[in-house]
Amino acid sequence: MAETLKIALAQIAPTVGDLDGNKALIRDARRQAAEQGADLVVFPELIVSGYPPEDLVLKPAYQRACREAAEELAQDTGDGGPAMIIGAPWPQTERGGGKAWNAAILCDEGLIQRIVYKTRLPNYSVFDEPRRYRTGESVTVTEWRGMKLGLMICEDMWYPDAAQELKAQGAEIFIVPHGSPFRTTCHAERLTTAEARMEETGLPLIFVNQVGGQDELLFDGSSFAGNCQNDRVQAPCFETGVFMTGWERRAGKWKCTDGPMVAWPTGHELTYPALVTGVRDYVNKNRFPGVVIGLSGGIDSALTAAIAVDALGPERVRCVMMPSRYTAGDSLTDAEKCAEALGVSYESIAIEPAVKAFDEMLGETFAGREPDTTEENLQSRIRGVILMALSNKFGPMVLTTGNKSEMSVGYATLYGDMNGGYNPLKDVYKTDVFALARWRNTKVPRGCLGPPGEVIPVNIIDKPPSAELRAGQRDDDSLPPYEILDAILTCLVEEEMAVRDIIAEGHDEETVRRIQHLLYVAEYKRRQSPPGPKITTRNFGRDRRYPIVNGFRDR
Repeated sequence: MAETLKIALAQIAPTVGDLDGNKALIRDARRQAAEQGADLVVFPELIVSGYPPEDLVLKPAYQRACREAAEELAQDTGDGGPAMIIGAPWPQTERGGGKAWNAAILCDEGLIQRIVYKTRLPNYSVFDEPRRYRTGESVTVTEWRGMKLGLMICEDMWYPDAAQELKAQGAEIFIVPHGSPFRTTCHAERLTTAEARMEETGLPLIFVNQVGGQDELLFDGSSFAGNCQNDRVQAPCFETGVFMTGWERRAGKWKCTDGPMVAWPTGHELTYPALVTGVRDYVNKNRFPGVVIGLSGGIDSALTAAIAVDALGPERVRCVMMPSRYTAGDSLTDAEKCAEALGVSYESIAIEPAVKAFDEMLGETFAGREPDTTEENLQSRIRGVILMALSNKFGPMVLTTGNKSEMSVGYATLYGDMNGGYNPLKDVYKTDVFALARWRNTKVPRGCLGPPGEVIPVNIIDKPPSAELRAGQRDDDSLPPYEILDAILTCLVEEEMAVRDIIAEGHDEETVRRIQHLLYVAEYKRRQSPPGPKITTRNFGRDRRYPIVNGFRDR
């Protein structure tokens, strides 16, 4: 029995459904681990299929293909190199069909040596696993080269029973493959849970998580390994790599003695790379050549452009100013300065000819009625048509620019500024938009492709926000100041607080009830909005699934 071990944490970025691509990533990671002398390589949850495969995993042909891919990878370990723990959906029969198991598979000496099934299937927040997977009946230790490994797949770690049972069966090290989505609170939550399992059992634990974006979900990596004394090693956030950990058996217990120790960022330094990852992977995995953005001279479109450039590079970002009779002169100047600072393609297409055409077309129909939001929305929809025309003609995907505050209260136009394939700011409140813009002007995160320095002109950040759809318009004409609005929305959306409790915290009753009403009646718009990266604990869509027809009002 060995007294030392090298275990590699393979923090890689799969693509759902791309089995050949995922196999190539797994093989390359194993090769790197072998070069570093690894005995075992641990991969994230469902790495073969990509995570989460959603209802694709119910397709019999997909289940068979995943099993065949896992069997191919097992054969690779006949070369005398390191063993692997990979994750894949495992069908009930060779033909597939019905619900599969969520499996962790130990591959060594050219064979599948052990298959462990996930026993706890989460059904909350973004998770809906009971719909798609069979439940593993129990946990049992995995024998490997004279050792007893305690394999727990993701959710199995979050409750004490699996760890306690594996400990009772003689487990020496817990190994936990994860597909843990990013949210700003994730690091503290994971560490608190892992440390509880280590303290309860006295056993060390290895946590391996995937990296990258998958539709709305982001995965930050942030893999780690630790001893029950709370000593630990940490892999970086939002970076792929193979990270080696060293282990020694001391007084009959395994201790993690070596490995990376990367400080995890917090605040905007954590959030901004998450948004960049979401845009980069959504665009690249869907094979778009680039993106097109309506650059208005406002804060939202400027930050969206900066994120897009950092994700894709300036040569893949096209910005278009679409001025109207209400567009302020400084908006034109600010948009041009922003485009120049970011180094992107920039052009101006005036919408006034189209506005006049619609005025003429609808003049008789609208006769006798005063202008209102109808005319404002027409301007927005004309801009949406222009952006979609550029997308259709040249191929780039349209990025929308609305933030979470606006999406909460319906301050967006269907088939207008909501047109597009992806919304980088969908889960970012307006106050955070301002803060992120200021932060990006001082920092360029590692791996970002944009230039340093002031890429968002200060005037864009400092001037009062406006949709510029009528003369002298400002957002606070129809909404409370964003500091107040976002505080109320945080209570209503993130914390699901009762109206009376929000009022008790000092907020104006009429304002709170009005915001609640706007939040509810805008649900139909949000159902038709493009996806965007989830960064909070309660994003619109996967986390918060409210009915469109909804007569409830909290009194």
